Amino acid sequence: MSYCINPACPQPQNPPEAIQCQACGSRLLLRARYQVIQPLGQGGFGATFLAKDISLPGQPTCVVKQLRPNATSSRILEMARELFKREAKTLGKLGDHPQVPRLLDYFEAGQQFYLVQEYIKGSNLKQEVKNSGPFNESGIKDFLMEMLPVVEYIHSQGVIHRDIKPANILRRTQDSHLVLIDFGAVKDQVGQTVLLDMTDQTANTKFSVGTFSFAPPEQMAMRPVYASDIYALGMTCLFLLTGKSPKDLDFDAVTGEIIWQSHVYVSKHLEGILEKMLQPMVGYRYQSAAEVMRALNHQQEDTSSLSDGMVSKRRSHSQPTEDPTVFNADGSPWQSPAAKMAQDIRDRNTRLGLGRTSFTQGGGTGMSSNKTGRTPTGKTGITGITSNSGNKAGKVPAKWDANTLRAAYFKGKRDFADLDLTGLNLQKANLAGANFYESRFTRANLQGVDLSEANLGHARLVQANLKDANLAQAYCSTANFEGADLRGANLTGVYLSKANLRGANLCGANLTDATVSEEQLSLAKTNWMTIKPDGKRGFGL
Repeated sequence: MSYCINPACPQPQNPPEAIQCQACGSRLLLRARYQVIQPLGQGGFGATFLAKDISLPGQPTCVVKQLRPNATSSRILEMARELFKREAKTLGKLGDHPQVPRLLDYFEAGQQFYLVQEYIKGSNLKQEVKNSGPFNESGIKDFLMEMLPVVEYIHSQGVIHRDIKPANILRRTQDSHLVLIDFGAVKDQVGQTVLLDMTDQTANTKFSVGTFSFAPPEQMAMRPVYASDIYALGMTCLFLLTGKSPKDLDFDAVTGEIIWQSHVYVSKHLEGILEKMLQPMVGYRYQSAAEVMRALNHQQEDTSSLSDGMVSKRRSHSQPTEDPTVFNADGSPWQSPAAKMAQDIRDRNTRLGLGRTSFTQGGGTGMSSNKTGRTPTGKTGITGITSNSGNKAGKVPAKWDANTLRAAYFKGKRDFADLDLTGLNLQKANLAGANFYESRFTRANLQGVDLSEANLGHARLVQANLKDANLAQAYCSTANFEGADLRGANLTGVYLSKANLRGANLCGANLTDATVSEEQLSLAKTNWMTIKPDGKRGFGL
């Protein structure tokens, strides 16, 4: 088939031997050598086609990119022509790298501009995740170690890609290597509103802002730097790990950081690297691909950390006290603001002698399983695993934070009794069925967390954020919820006997079938949206 590339053509398919389009009369052979076969992609301001170069033996396939300026004035067309030449020059300069498509030709015809590039047979990483599922940690490390040298190369040539994302990274069928495609201007709008105020020095910078979900703030403000590509590469890693577009993830309205940690299970080392790649403020981000590679390579060089700290599967996690460190360019350890706060809490707990409790039983150290359904105090509670608190002399402080807790739960651990988890951010974590007997969650962020059927007996949740949390069928006898935010929480069937609800906000909470007294509820904040234990809606009416 021969395909007509006239944007206004009503019937672009033509027989292979046709010289002119049978529908609109346009010439089908570009530059007397490129026969377009089929469209590959199209947007409002450009299109990409698969073509054959009939001037060469074997008629090899190639990619033809057509830029369609959205204007007719001579000034706009001249600007489009200048940007087109710059794009061609950039692609020509980068074509020596085996993981960047080679520029084969460029030309102008009928006030439209064309680039001809090497055709890379393969599928992009967006398709790969859709077909095969998300990457594990080992896959992400392999991805970064292959892509970072490519990014370092294009930066060494003075080029900022500005649109790194899964759809622009192909896995070449021939050798399974990754290839970075789509270098900017040829696919973007060249319109009067964009171009009229541009100077020769700023046009190429302002011409392309990339894809919104993957681009950092400074790039969306039309001030891209090399570190902008590092951010986009980090966002690409999140997509590969989760299968979710960044726009589908929550973000911190104060810092602008994407909240992604609860969606992935990776080692602390890799998590620290991704956090630094994804810093909204460019000054806190890695400034070059080489810096990221050094951080990744540091773990490989630290053989003592490798034995316990490195993970190669998505389902594995490193231990909190043996994680390799992520380093700044000057060699100093890097911590995100959130990590610094968590470290301060851990240091304080260590000074106070708080932390994870170990118990001695039968000459060994461990946790006992209570098969009778009784809590350590001897009172009947939920049936399941509870802690043996008979010997607390062996208390040993340990560094528990949100990530190590999630990791341990993911690996199958359910007993977290008597831990100090003050101030942790466990937003939207899945902790269903876990044992937190006597654990301390003071001022912890548990918004949206799943604690259904969990054991929270005697737990301290003072001023904890439990908004929209799921505590269905949880055992909360004698738990302290003073000042806690439980707005919209699912408390169906929860056991709240002797729990302190003074000042707790239960507005909009569902307490259907909950074990709780009227006296307890009178101390809490309720409203007409609160569902009472009898299933009826409304307090204070």
